Formats: sequence, structure tokens, C-alpha cells
Amino acid sequence: MANSPFQQRALGALVGVAIGDAMGMPTQTLTREEIARQYGAIASFRDAGPDQPVSAGLPAGTITDDTEQSILVAHHLIARSGHIDQLAWAQELLTWERDTHTRGVNDLLGPSTKRAIEALQRGVSASEAGRFGTTNGAAMRIVPVAIATPATPLGALVDAVEESCRLTHNTSEAIGSASAVAAAVSRGIEGGSLEEILDAALNAAALGEQRGEPSKGGSIRNRIAAALALAAGRSGTLSAIEIAVEIGTSVSALQSIPMAFAILRLTDADPWSAALTSAVIGDDTDTIGAIACGMAGASSGIAAIPPEAWALVQRVNGLDLEPIVSGLLRLRAARVEEGA
Repeated sequence: MANSPFQQRALGALVGVAIGDAMGMPTQTLTREEIARQYGAIASFRDAGPDQPVSAGLPAGTITDDTEQSILVAHHLIARSGHIDQLAWAQELLTWERDTHTRGVNDLLGPSTKRAIEALQRGVSASEAGRFGTTNGAAMRIVPVAIATPATPLGALVDAVEESCRLTHNTSEAIGSASAVAAAVSRGIEGGSLEEILDAALNAAALGEQRGEPSKGGSIRNRIAAALALAAGRSGTLSAIEIAVEIGTSVSALQSIPMAFAILRLTDADPWSAALTSAVIGDDTDTIGAIACGMAGASSGIAAIPPEAWALVQRVNGLDLEPIVSGLLRLRAARVEEGA
């Protein structure tokens, strides 16, 4: 499939999610100090330690909920002509969580998603169920929406993002942050420069944060801009850690998404560097890595990801992402044709 730069960048985006996710798997939820003590310098995928709170004992290269839910979104979109059926989506998330239990994995639905689905089961409408979702769950699984949707018109892209957020993350910070990531990925697939990608992301964040339940924590667009300013002219892991101390790396969308954008700039959109950097900054390393590496993969393409690294992740998880990306690109082509 990956025979044109456009297709290579689309594949690079979804593969980037898996690479960044797998790199952060053994370090997720740990502090920076714990990561340094348990793993030292991280130069490639590592096995999770026996005391890892979420992924104890998992082998190097194992993906987590970030990639698995992204694939779930992709299959849902392909089966439904690019749209989200809220009730069916809720059931698919519940089925996914049950499956993780049978596999002995402790990746559960995030707090926002869990709360929303429980509300939906009580009879609350989909738009109301997600009104407290302020975490990064929507942004972590948004890459398939971005692959399936052109970067312009921007309003149509944000509409697609909002539809994917409605059930679990119907808040301004969640929609704004997911819109920023989606715009960065979609513009990257189209061949935009890093500055064009970042401009698209900021514009999408500003539009997206006008949707959903108003934020009580401030503007996600401004937080992303501040993170990018901190990263401007800098590079390296030490810079990332210093910025992480200032921004935060928790599951909050107001922390983790700006941090992912900072890493995108610090690494000049190199997906492998983004994955390695994200893995050592502490706390939600797998999600920040999945987002940062997904955006970088969209910008730089699959060729920028070491083939031996991707081969390992494919083998460990049994992944075959090319047909999924092909299906998403067919949706994108249909949307382009509709807008012509």
C-alpha cells in the first residue's frame, strides 16, 4: 500500500501510535525518578518490570490501550462510512475492556470513558454522558479520524473529531486537544511542513475548544502554544524533562497533549526520537508517546521509523495496519469527492 508519499505518511501516523505506545508501555504511571532507577537510559523497547502497576511482565514492544482503541475506532469508522454510532461505540469499548481482562492485562477504560458509558447505561443521552470527560482518552485514539478526514475545511475536520468525542469526552479541552492532534496528523499526511502542521493544530484547537462543555481549566489552544514556545529552539531529553516539570504529564488533556506537542517540536517530528523522549518523562508516557509519535509519523512517514522496530511491534502484537490505513484513506477520498 505504501507506494506514494501520501500513503507512507498515513501509514506512518498509525504505526507511529503503536511505536510510541509500545515504547512507553513499561514506564507508564512511573515517576521520572522511578524510570531512571528501574530502566536507566532507554534506547529501544524494554520489557515491563515485575512491579509495573499496569503492564507487569509484558514483553518489549507490547502495545497498550492507546493503539488498541485507535484500531477499534478505525474499524468502527470503516464499517460505518466514517461516522460514529454512539451506542454501538459504547458496546465496543465495553467488549474491548472485557477482552483485556481475559488476556490478563490491566489496561482498563479510562476514568472519563468509564464514567460516560455508565451514564449512558443509566439512560443519559450521549451528549450529556461525556460532559465530564477532560482526560486525554479522546486524543489518544483520534489518529484514525485524522487519516479519514482532510485537513480542510477545518470545520468539517472538527465536526468529525467532535462526533468521536461526544460519548466520552464532550468537553472543550477534550475536543480542542483531539482537534489539535487530528489537524496535525491530517495536515502532516498532506505533506505540510512542521510549522504548517503546528499552525493547523493551533487553529483546530481554537475551533474545537468552542465545542462541548466549557472548560474550567483554561484554553487548550493557549496551553499548546505555551508548550511550543517552551520547546522552540531546543532539543534533547533533558529539555523534554525540564518542560515536563513545567507542563505536567498526567492523563489530563490540559497537560499531556501540550507535552506531546512540545516533544513533536523538540524532536523535529522524528518519530523514533519522539518515542524515546516520551518514554522517560514520567506518568502517562505511553499515551504521550502514542500521540507525539503518531503526529511525527504523519509528518515524516513510515520510512522514518526503523524497520526493525516496527517488525518487532508487529510480531509481538500480531498487527497488520496497512489494510486498516487503506480503508481509512478510502473514506478520506470519499470526503474529498463529496466536497469537490
